[in-house]
Amino acid sequence: MGGGQQQLQQLSQELQALDEEIESLESEVSDLNDEKAEIDEAVEAIETLETGSTVQVPLGGDAYLRAEVQDIDEIVVSLGANYAAEQEQSTAIETLRRKQDALDEEIASVRGQIEELEEESDEIEEQAMQAQQQMQQQQMQQMQQMQGEGGDGDDE
Repeated sequence: MGGGQQQLQQLSQELQALDEEIESLESEVSDLNDEKAEIDEAVEAIETLETGSTVQVPLGGDAYLRAEVQDIDEIVVSLGANYAAEQEQSTAIETLRRKQDALDEEIASVRGQIEELEEESDEIEEQAMQAQQQMQQQQMQQMQQMQGEGGDGDDE
């Protein structure tokens, strides 16, 4: 009986580890979706702002400064790896869209990992259910054997 308990405990630990990994990956997907939303906002701003528009510029620490856009045709866009480049409005939008495409691919990849882990989790849950059923059957058999050894209740 101890072996069955041990197996169930091991399966339970594996399930817990998988659940934590799934939760971590789901958090990563959420962060990637947030990043995509920020890019959408940037693209919308680039498309709608005009030279002379007033904007609020983040200074950090939740502080903002009002500023006037001097030239909407020249936009500094992060290229990654701590590099940025000044680009024309249409090129900046294309760069941001490519970033979104890359994020979409990364999100799809992470979701694929989540699906694989969920399948693995389902298999382990099935194994745990089978192990638990076997333990219950063994317990029932032991109880029946003990009742049979204790006598059948007929005194002659």
